[in-house]
Amino acid sequence: MTTPSDWLTERRVVVRDDPAGVAAVLANRLTTKLVKGTRHGAVMHVSLTGGSVGIGSLRAAAAHPQAADVNWSHVHFWWSDERFVPRADAERNALQAREAYLDHIPVPAGNVHEMPAADDGMGLDDAARAYAAELARFGSDEQPWPAFDICLLGVGPDGHIASLFPDRPEVRVTDDAVVPVRDSPKPPPERLSLTRPVINSSRRVWMGLAGADKAPALGLILAGASYANVPAAGAKGRQRTFVFVDSAAAAEVPPELIERD
Repeated sequence: MTTPSDWLTERRVVVRDDPAGVAAVLANRLTTKLVKGTRHGAVMHVSLTGGSVGIGSLRAAAAHPQAADVNWSHVHFWWSDERFVPRADAERNALQAREAYLDHIPVPAGNVHEMPAADDGMGLDDAARAYAAELARFGSDEQPWPAFDICLLGVGPDGHIASLFPDRPEVRVTDDAVVPVRDSPKPPPERLSLTRPVINSSRRVWMGLAGADKAPALGLILAGASYANVPAAGAKGRQRTFVFVDSAAAAEVPPELIERD
């Protein structure tokens, strides 16, 4: 079991006053990392997420003054999960991300890798295989997916990340990159999700959560809960892992775990 001392060395908690502050710090870090990474031609892969904090962060990133300094031809965008609904459905994470961020930056269309939609002419299982194949185009034989430079994740009140929900079989899948999710405990019932090995191969994992209803989940993450019971507790980047929270969610975070900047 992970202890608070392990968290001190592996992960940091960044606290802001409110959800807008959380979105702002995420947007700033995302943009500055993309500017620095692409300045000399490096290709960067970023996994996006939905939810109020995730989309709020993208909206703030679109307005960031340094967005124009990113070499967008070297940035690829992916998603950690998607609602399996028609492409024009307002529930789709990709549609929300386009409206908040992607439609406002000059990223090439071929660099935006959406998960399949329910009206793309394939079922849920084929959709999972299709996205896994797309990931594999940018991976290797040993790791058939790109190592995301940044993986943005929201965290639900139950501790779920992507569409990996507690105590469900998808949480334990390690031999596939993408899993179909049926009878999701959170609507809509059909979804697609990256698996834990893909998420944890990321260089940086940034989780964002806000609100007093997220405080119990954060407490379980800091206590080193089982990944199967609290999926967010098992999310960890190879280089750094940050949890960005507002003051309502962080009421009981030990002071030594909080990064001040």
